[in-house]
Amino acid sequence: MSFGLYVIGYLVVIGGLIYGATLMHVPAHWIVAGAIVLAGLGIVTGVMNTRQKDTPN
Repeated sequence: MSFGLYVIGYLVVIGGLIYGATLMHVPAHWIVAGAIVLAGLGIVTGVMNTRQKDTPN
């Protein structure tokens, strides 16, 4: 459930940044590149913060 919240949060942030970049007339290829980088960062951050700690053997 926590990972889902991370994904939703990052999608909202990415959507807001895309909207702002569109209003600033940033070229579409830069918007797409930025969205891909932010999506990857969101996935990595979400996995790091929500994964279970390994139990010692």
